[in-house]
Amino acid sequence: MVVDTGGVLTVAKSQSAVIGELAITTTIGMDNIPLASREAAIARMPTMIEKQAAAAVEEASVIIFLVDGQAGPTAADVEIADWLRKNHSDKRIILSVNKCESPRKGLIQASEFWSLGFSPLPISAISGTGTGELLDLVCSELKVIEEQSSGEAESRIPAIAIVGRPNVGKSSILNALLGEDRTIVSPISGTTRDAIDTEFTTPDGQKYRLIDTAGIRRRAAVASAGSMTETLSVNRAFRAIRHADIVALVIEAMACITEQDCNIAERIEKEGKGCIIVVNKWDTIPNKNHQTATYYEQDVREKLRSLDWAPIVYSTATTGQSVDKIISAASTVEQERSRRLGTSILNQVVQEALAFKPPPKTRGGRRGRVYYTTQAAICPPTFVFFVNDAKLFPETYRRYMEKQLRSDAGFTGTPIRLLWRSKKKMGKVEGKVTGTSTQASARGNAARLEMAR
Repeated sequence: MVVDTGGVLTVAKSQSAVIGELAITTTIGMDNIPLASREAAIARMPTMIEKQAAAAVEEASVIIFLVDGQAGPTAADVEIADWLRKNHSDKRIILSVNKCESPRKGLIQASEFWSLGFSPLPISAISGTGTGELLDLVCSELKVIEEQSSGEAESRIPAIAIVGRPNVGKSSILNALLGEDRTIVSPISGTTRDAIDTEFTTPDGQKYRLIDTAGIRRRAAVASAGSMTETLSVNRAFRAIRHADIVALVIEAMACITEQDCNIAERIEKEGKGCIIVVNKWDTIPNKNHQTATYYEQDVREKLRSLDWAPIVYSTATTGQSVDKIISAASTVEQERSRRLGTSILNQVVQEALAFKPPPKTRGGRRGRVYYTTQAAICPPTFVFFVNDAKLFPETYRRYMEKQLRSDAGFTGTPIRLLWRSKKKMGKVEGKVTGTSTQASARGNAARLEMAR
């Protein structure tokens, strides 16, 4: 597992320098945040990045200390080198001098870094020079992990992707679940750039892989910003949805559900992933009573119709309130999307739905008939309806059948797929003629020829 950390800024920098170096913004998605809070967040950013880098180094087996060969040794490089020697002398530290595009000049550039106390290795990330040697050094220091015995096969770990628009509290939820500051939390839009994987174990021993993603803005907004970094971050977020088992769609309690929320919801349903709708910052709702959640749920169901089957969890990540309910809901969703329905029970549910509301007749008087139903797959649950003619079942009736399946058989938190298969009509088999029919055909041809003569 390779961990790429943020740039460690050990030398004091101005706010404008931090903004420029990190390519962050203090305007997008921060309309309701006071200017003082934005400036304070920028001032804390270097320290927060260093804290995350230190955590990554603590867990690492091999450390790649990367420096700029064209810039030469800097004060920051000296400080980092001293810190690594004092705190991590027991680990293998590889000093890689990047931007050494010329092999001959690269040796001269790398020799300047002997003063840091490590053996420098010149490399070029652009051309690939020296990267093979770097990989050999890294692999030579990795300890061999003994494979588990055949009787202790590792079980699959469900993955939960935390997605949503910028600044809705995705990273705060991840940190609250883990009980530690695993990711950087800041009101600055775009702080989370990559999809960050973290393994999480519940008190009862169930393991999950949590994926914190970058905030997903509208495609037009991303294009107008012209940031390649944000484009890549959004693509990684969508890739995280595709590779996850369950998606936690986070929305902000006081913010209106936007078109972008609906687009993300449609993507989750299209990918066939289990889903939980997390209403974060629930503490910001004023004058709550016992009916507030009911009214709020009605509004969410009306606007996010593609996820009307997803459970809703109300949480406040900053205080940790109800964040444990997210994992409880995820456990239920994982069981539902992996559940198989018995064939007899399934057909009983279908027959009751047909009796309550038969398929509509066409103008010609034809009506659809369901012969048999079976569950073909799980994750998501997929059901095949064998019918006389699939065209006789309009979309409205198919939605009705899906609704009946959910109300009678469950499947909370997971999309379900209904496939309609028409009965194949037995056609005449051509090209297969018996010997008797062949002889009769020959006699007939001979008789017609004689009459023609």
